[in-house]
Amino acid sequence: MPRDSAGLPTCTVVIPTFNERDTLPTLVNQLMAIAGVRVLVVDDRSPDGTGRIAEELGSAFPGRVDVLNRPGRGGLGSAYVEGMQRALTYGTALVAQMDADLSHDVRYLPDLMAAASRADLAIGSRYVRGGGVSNWSLVRRVISRLANLYVRAITGLPVADGTAGYRCWRRETLMQLPLTTLVSNGYAFQVEMAWETFRRGLRIAEVPIVFVERQHGRSKLNWSVVFESLLLPWRLRRRHVSSGR
Repeated sequence: MPRDSAGLPTCTVVIPTFNERDTLPTLVNQLMAIAGVRVLVVDDRSPDGTGRIAEELGSAFPGRVDVLNRPGRGGLGSAYVEGMQRALTYGTALVAQMDADLSHDVRYLPDLMAAASRADLAIGSRYVRGGGVSNWSLVRRVISRLANLYVRAITGLPVADGTAGYRCWRRETLMQLPLTTLVSNGYAFQVEMAWETFRRGLRIAEVPIVFVERQHGRSKLNWSVVFESLLLPWRLRRRHVSSGR
């Protein structure tokens, strides 16, 4: 496993962006304070100039911050797939994923990296002991809890927070997953990736985090994303039955 000079596993953090100019510089500067970490920003041609800011950060941190500019808004899942494929070429031991809006606290990344050095996938979980959410309404909390119960009931995925987007993967794990044939592209992508890991008998660890609601910009959640999220667990269950596994 590739390690830095301090003996820690090296890690590439993939960060999809769309109109995140207000938060991206803060996030990248925080990540640069962690030894052995490099960043890959995947920007979907943000109208607010996020891509240009990402390029400036790349110039400020040569060799540690890279930018993948896509031609337009292609969806969260495809952004992660392209980013992960690029990250695998860097040769780092670990590949992490996190939001650009500061809802995922950088201070948890070393814990996720440590967990991923022992497991195949480490998930930053809101719903294990020590985890939680901040600045959410009661309705949002209930919906999130029910969504995870729904996923577990239909798919059998033994994860408390299968919809979480703060994760750290071993490169060997990602290389086993069918990145190019995944069917989901919105937030359901997180569930599908966790399920593909589980069905291969790989080890999933959950690390407690506190998720903080974004302070800038708008949520990317919409009705098409919700509809996809409702349908995906049934598609995964059908895939499981048809494969005989």
